[in-house]
Amino acid sequence: MVSENKAIEHKCIVVCGPTATGKTRIAVRIAAEHNGEIVSADSRQVYRTLDIGSGKDLCEYRIGGKTVPYHCIDIAEPETVFTLYQYLDEFNRSCNGIISRGALPVIAGGTGLYIEGALKEYDVPHAPEDVVLREELMTKEKDDLIDMLKKYPDIFARTDLSSKKRIVRSLEIAIGEEKGTISGHEREKLAPMTKLVLGIFYDREILHARILARLESRLDSGMIEEVERLVSHVKPERIRMFGMEYSHVASYLWNEVSYDQMKENLYHSICRLAKRQMTWFRGMSKRGIPVIWVNGDDQPAIDEHVEKFLE
Repeated sequence: MVSENKAIEHKCIVVCGPTATGKTRIAVRIAAEHNGEIVSADSRQVYRTLDIGSGKDLCEYRIGGKTVPYHCIDIAEPETVFTLYQYLDEFNRSCNGIISRGALPVIAGGTGLYIEGALKEYDVPHAPEDVVLREELMTKEKDDLIDMLKKYPDIFARTDLSSKKRIVRSLEIAIGEEKGTISGHEREKLAPMTKLVLGIFYDREILHARILARLESRLDSGMIEEVERLVSHVKPERIRMFGMEYSHVASYLWNEVSYDQMKENLYHSICRLAKRQMTWFRGMSKRGIPVIWVNGDDQPAIDEHVEKFLE
């Protein structure tokens, strides 16, 4: 465990932003040039076998014949539910381990709740999955779930209301606390860190073109076969919880939509996700985490911010 000496404050770089902005590539390059290790902040990359659809792009971690170490990837089975509580545990352990090795933690990802929860050290209780309650809540309309969650102001304030599955998870936690079924757990304390948070963006038209090109590449690279393997042993309701790529491709495999309709629906879903992510990350500045926005093609600007922060 890292020393709790408050006089020592380590440095950490965060690379965030909407999907398809090349965050992984940028973060890996920063890590490779500054003795860093990657900590993923992606709610689907934690699952094994969710490779193409979640955009792990592990080939990008190799630079100059060497692999940049990475963490919080491939640490859970898709049949299980990996919670924000578990992520924060893994995040703290990973960052402390990186710092103990004298390296630079570089956090990269697009799950805003993971990034904000980690940087602000959310005090999230340990709440085991309540399968029966979850299935009941998932049958309700999203607006009704939001109204239910408003009864728990503290949890409501830190919930991503754009995601039905996260609203349901927050209700699981709130109701579990109310029932007294949530057990306590002492999380490893995160070493004090100063942070540089870089938000990567592209103009809307360019971003949408990048989304389409990446989608076509993933479909050509075996994403349908990946989902096909998943649906052979994972329950349909669980697959839908993985979101866009897995839900839409599964609908195609179940003959609910044609291939062309699946592709069009998926493209529009990803574009909407990018918009929600941008809203979340822009809002982080108002919530106490300043974000420096840089165009994804402006490598000199990225380098300048990093060099100035690390000097």
